[in-house]
Amino acid sequence: MPKGEPSYELYKQEHTGIFKALHERAHALYKVFQDMEGVGCHSPAGSMYLFPSMTLPQKAIEAAQKEGKKPDDFYCMRLLEATGICLVPGSGFGQREGTFHFRTTFLAPGTEWTGRIRDFHAKFMDEFR
Repeated sequence: MPKGEPSYELYKQEHTGIFKALHERAHALYKVFQDMEGVGCHSPAGSMYLFPSMTLPQKAIEAAQKEGKKPDDFYCMRLLEATGICLVPGSGFGQREGTFHFRTTFLAPGTEWTGRIRDFHAKFMDEFR
């Protein structure tokens, strides 16, 4: 939308608002990942996804195997069941053997839901530590 057009100011206001909201959500989620035990994540850099890595306790890996699941899938399903938040297991992206990741987005409105991920993770780690 070129400057000087009648709708430019409204366009600019809406565009800036959307960008700012996505930026805030991306960094709120990134901060939560930084604070989670055994989770590492690169800072948001332009896409709509974050792809954290995680170190899972051996007991969680064994529990996943007993259920016939990959450990990252086990984690993601447990999170979905506990919080309603959907993460995509990294095993679906060809991750290296013995590493665990998940992909998530930050398109959901607000940032309060990021705390549900943090709280779930703490309980998960306590359960399987």
